[in-house]
Amino acid sequence: MALRRSFNALGVVCLCVVALSIAVSGRPATFLEDFRVTWADNHVRQLDGGRGIQLVLDQNSGCGFASKRQYLFGKVSMKIKLVPGDSAGTVTAFYMNSDTDTIRDELDFEFLGNRSGQPYTVQTNIYAHGKGDREQRVNLWFDPSADFHTYSISWSHSLIIFAVDEIPIRVYKNNEAKGIPYPKQQPMGVYSTLWEADDWATRGGLEKIDWKKAPFYAYYKDFDIEGCPVPGPANCPSNPNNWWEGPAYRTLNPAQAKNYQWVRANHMIYDYCTDKSRYPQTPKECTADNL
Repeated sequence: MALRRSFNALGVVCLCVVALSIAVSGRPATFLEDFRVTWADNHVRQLDGGRGIQLVLDQNSGCGFASKRQYLFGKVSMKIKLVPGDSAGTVTAFYMNSDTDTIRDELDFEFLGNRSGQPYTVQTNIYAHGKGDREQRVNLWFDPSADFHTYSISWSHSLIIFAVDEIPIRVYKNNEAKGIPYPKQQPMGVYSTLWEADDWATRGGLEKIDWKKAPFYAYYKDFDIEGCPVPGPANCPSNPNNWWEGPAYRTLNPAQAKNYQWVRANHMIYDYCTDKSRYPQTPKECTADNL
C-alpha cells in the first residue's frame, strides 16, 4: 500500500512556517509525530500545538528538519514562499536524500538567494549511486518571495521530474540500459533547510550575505507526500499499479514537453552538460533521451 501524507497550512505567521494536517488516518498530525529536527533545534519552534513550525537563519545558525520515514518512489511537493528582499548568500533547500555516505542518492532543489531586484535562481542536482555534480540552474520567471508556489519531485522507475507549479524544469530518465546510473534501490527521506552559503550561492560567491538584513525567513505550507514508506509493505515499491508508475507518467505529455522546452530555451542559465571546462567529454546521460 502506498502512503499519502498531506499537510495543509491554515496560516503563516512571521517566520518560516510549515503547517501540517494529515489525510491518511484522520488524526491531526504534529511535527514531532512525523518529523525530526536535524539541525539547530533552538531555531525551530512549533506552532499551533505542533501543527506548524518556524525556521530562521541568523548569524548564529541556520536550521533544518527531515521526515522520520523514508520513501521509495512517489511524489513529494510543498508550497514555498522564499526569502524576500536582499537574500544574497542564503540557500533554501528542499530535497530527498538516501542518507548514505558512499553511494548516496539525492534529488535536490536549492533556491539561491539574490541581491534585491535580481531574479531568483533555482539549482537542481541529481546523485545516483554516489555520483552527483549534475547541476542545472534556472532563473524563475516570477518573484518567488511574493507568494507561495508549488515545487515538486516526481520519482518513478521510469522518470524523475522536478516541477515548479507543475511546469517541468528538469527531467532525468531511466537510461540504465545505456549504462547510466539511476536511483531506484535506496529509499530517501524528505529534508528542508535554510542556511548560509555565500561562498558559492549568489553569482558564484561574488555576492556576500548582508547580515544587517538578518534574520532571514522562508515560508512553507501544503507539504504533501505520496509514496511507498520504508519500512513498509515490501511489495509497494515494485507495484506497477501505483499511480506514478502508470503509462501517463513514463514520459512528458505534449503540454509538459512544450513547457519544458520553453523553460530550457528562456530561463536556463547553466547546464553541466554544456560546461566543457568541467566536462570536456559530454556525460553520457546528457546525450540520452530525457524527454
